[in-house]
Amino acid sequence: MLTPENAHKLVFMALKLAQFFRLGSLIRMFYSPNNSHLETTVCGIHFPNKIGIAAGLDKNAEVFQMLGNFGFGHVEIGTVTPLAQPGNPKPRLFRLPADKALINRMGFNNEGLEKVIRKLKKRDKSLIVGGNIGKNTATPNESALDDYINCFLGLYEFVDYIVVNVSCPNISNLHKLQDQVELEKILGTINRLRKERTHYKPIFLKISPDLNWKQVDETLEVVLRNKIDGIIASNTTILRDGLVTPPELVKSFANGGLSGQPVRERSTELIRYITHKTDGKLPIIGVGGIFEPKDAIEKLNAGASLVQVYTGFIYEGPGMARKINKTLSGLQK
Repeated sequence: MLTPENAHKLVFMALKLAQFFRLGSLIRMFYSPNNSHLETTVCGIHFPNKIGIAAGLDKNAEVFQMLGNFGFGHVEIGTVTPLAQPGNPKPRLFRLPADKALINRMGFNNEGLEKVIRKLKKRDKSLIVGGNIGKNTATPNESALDDYINCFLGLYEFVDYIVVNVSCPNISNLHKLQDQVELEKILGTINRLRKERTHYKPIFLKISPDLNWKQVDETLEVVLRNKIDGIIASNTTILRDGLVTPPELVKSFANGGLSGQPVRERSTELIRYITHKTDGKLPIIGVGGIFEPKDAIEKLNAGASLVQVYTGFIYEGPGMARKINKTLSGLQK
């Protein structure tokens, strides 16, 4: 029986083969909505629809173009780190089918900034692509800023927006970078660097669902003070509350970030809270537990401008975006 990670690799092989044989236009005929009712503009970027692929699926910018052919309006690549790294030891990806969830402790496994840039240089600009950036595992927190600067400067010319990821639970002590002082240092520096660029691109901060309300308020203060364009709510959680999967089995998977249906309610709650606190003026990309059209609608109604999927796509398959877009299209008419 295939492990979840090997199954993931097989899917990527199939996508690469489809890419090699130039099947994109054929796939697009079946899956892409091509409906002006679905178009939206967020942070100055024109999106063909509101459904995207979250970071973590296409870490190395290998198949983002092909994923776009399945009806997704944008794809976020990464998390990208300055240097290539293998990530955490295997096994590190686990399915919880009874909960429609995944636990992963991949650990920012990626080929590094230079290789990702080489692939992005060849991309078709018709697809909106975001770049999710992080620090190398071996980089101590006191030097983390340098990693974020390197990735920001390296990716800036080749993606449409940047996402600062300080909330992944699978990198040792990364969560400490969410503290107000550390976050101020990272976001303040990146905002200053953006001012030196010849053209403006949006910056988003991806936050943890495990922040308490005081921490959310402090994060929003830093985000607004440094003119960060939006929030991605949310990353995976370290909590294991309310799972149907037997506790002993969950415990055998050990630590890691939980994603999927168990995160749906909390991520929506965060979206609703942030929307209220900012009077709906801060764009939010909603992530967490989206499987069906109703899940996407729930997040959009809570205040999200866009939504992204990851675990839902793993479970629901390639027709997911088409199904959600078809429902959203009907609501727009």
